[in-house]
Amino acid sequence: MRVHLVGISGTGMGALAALLREAGADVSGSDVAFDPPIGPMLQALGVRCEQGFDAARFDGPSPPDLVVIGNAIRSTNPEAQAAERLGLARMSMSGALRERFLAKRRPLVVAGTHGKTTTSAMCAWLLSRAGYDPGWFIGGIPKGLPASAAVGSTRVRPDHGRAPFVVEGDEYDAVYWQKRAKFFDYVGLAPDEVVIVTSVELDHVDIYPDRGAYEAAFRELVRTVPEKGLIVCDAHDAAARAIVSSEARAEVAFYALDHDDTGDVTPTWLAAPVGPTPDGAQSFDLFAGGVSCGRFSMRVPGRHNVRNATAAIAACAQGFGASVSDARSHLAAFEGVKRRQELLGTPGGVRVYDDFAHHPTAVAETLGALRSRHPTGALWVAFEPRSATACRTLHQEAYVRAFDAADHVLLAPLGRTNVPPSEALDVARLVKDIGAKAEGASGVEAIVERLAGGAREGDTIAILSNGAFGGIHTRVLAALEASHTT
Repeated sequence: MRVHLVGISGTGMGALAALLREAGADVSGSDVAFDPPIGPMLQALGVRCEQGFDAARFDGPSPPDLVVIGNAIRSTNPEAQAAERLGLARMSMSGALRERFLAKRRPLVVAGTHGKTTTSAMCAWLLSRAGYDPGWFIGGIPKGLPASAAVGSTRVRPDHGRAPFVVEGDEYDAVYWQKRAKFFDYVGLAPDEVVIVTSVELDHVDIYPDRGAYEAAFRELVRTVPEKGLIVCDAHDAAARAIVSSEARAEVAFYALDHDDTGDVTPTWLAAPVGPTPDGAQSFDLFAGGVSCGRFSMRVPGRHNVRNATAAIAACAQGFGASVSDARSHLAAFEGVKRRQELLGTPGGVRVYDDFAHHPTAVAETLGALRSRHPTGALWVAFEPRSATACRTLHQEAYVRAFDAADHVLLAPLGRTNVPPSEALDVARLVKDIGAKAEGASGVEAIVERLAGGAREGDTIAILSNGAFGGIHTRVLAALEASHTT
């Protein structure tokens, strides 16, 4: 079978390409660029990566059997138009995943504003190490797993039943002809499916005009989970807690951290963070139904990752019967996900991290985790507002507090130019409101120069963006190396 993916360089489309290749398909894909980490992954998988979009690719006697259109692709795209004009079979990414890989499986869908990628990777890791032979589909590249997606087993086992399939359930829309959240394609497939709701905080304002519209998507998601299913929900998140409490037909397992405000809900799963160990590991004590499950430790730091781990353990244990005791050793070996507190290098003794954080809540959690892991030395942050939400005034005030853990904050210009001035995040005002530790930068070159000249041995640099940030990562590493060897 020959499949062509239009807009293949997105994390989700790249993961779908990996699944299709594993299933034996001949896969090609087009996009404007093939940047790391997705580009190199596609090439390693044997995917034909074709630069730009060209309708002529579908000419000839052997057009693709299926064309998958990414959600970043507009209806005016020449390949999208050609596929429709020629009557080629076409699907959205989420539709292709549902039809070709989730059917006859038992989905574990990880949804929520924050933590989806890491929690999905943790679930896939725990179930894989426990011998469940799961499939998975993750919007990032887990370090300990062979790829961002895997087909897994399709057979029914007497002890485990239908094999699980872990999927990151994105609330962004599916494709230009289906303006609904992708996660709707992942639920309603099995009577005993499992759904995690990590948080519900307004995001993607380009498709959700207000909080009500955003929460409505999660309400429908929760209502869709069958009565014999399981919903694992963070009781600390007030919106998620209220939605799940009022809408769920399925069994609900709430989780939280010790001392969280959980309203009128008593969490079944409770984690008490202990703090980082001398080697940087994050430890926590875990309780299930008030009974101690012992002390757990993991390499990825931060209270937010304790939440992610608690959700993953709850879903795997309560939803699939995995051993909590065994999960302790498995979690300790979990290596994390690329672009989530990923240490790129230590040139001149300066630690340089890359992270996908762009929502103010994620920025604050990431910087807090890095400060906890590296309490000495200055913490430098280079932040690019790039997403449709980050570039708007919606979180103008929230960003002021998001950088509290940092010592130096370098703010890049907005990463997109199509935001009306009246709606755009005011970077100059943000610099003023944060105070003396914040600086506005004219662009990548200015940020690289400032970091190379200011960071000292023992300092930490966090580069935060949900995009390529103009290739800043390699340039910072090179500049730091040069500044400390001259």
